[in-house]
Amino acid sequence: MKDKRARAIEPFVCKKVDSPIGGLVLVGNDDGLNAILWAKDNPRRVRRTIVAEDNRHPVLLETARQLDEYFSGTRHSFDMKLNFIGTAFQKRVWRALLQIPFGETRSYGQIARELGNPRATRAVGAANGKNPIAIIAPCHRLIGASGALTGFAGGLKAKATLLALEKAGRQMRARGRALTRRAATAPRPRRASPRLAPR
Repeated sequence: MKDKRARAIEPFVCKKVDSPIGGLVLVGNDDGLNAILWAKDNPRRVRRTIVAEDNRHPVLLETARQLDEYFSGTRHSFDMKLNFIGTAFQKRVWRALLQIPFGETRSYGQIARELGNPRATRAVGAANGKNPIAIIAPCHRLIGASGALTGFAGGLKAKATLLALEKAGRQMRARGRALTRRAATAPRPRRASPRLAPR
């Protein structure tokens, strides 16, 4: 198995897309989606060897399609092959992010406890800051223990926008379910008995 450094220098292609929170750079290869970076991302945060821009690569096209659905409010989960590159601990944190439901949040301490190491709060925060696949591995759903928004590579404004979008989507989905249940339990109107014509 290739180590982290060897895998990071594998050749990747990218596709640039616009979004409601600014420009995004999708990075991947035939092994799957490797990164979603911010247009003004710190190049030292996630180091990748991007050899070309490829607007037709199937992995990147599918990522762009699912992101469009997410931002339009019709997609609440993602379904694609992810190609994480990082340390074993970082990957554990990033996989934990994938388990946070749409429209919900967790604190760094909660993730540390889920990983079996309650004292690893800072390490969780550091791994979260290195998360290469923003939005899909939802690092924006991690907040401070007090509920305050904390550091985010895309900026706190983008983080607040993503959380607001998901909150609205979750509320809309709940209303839809309530209406469906109400319709299913509502009494059906009785059919009027046919009147016999007078002889």
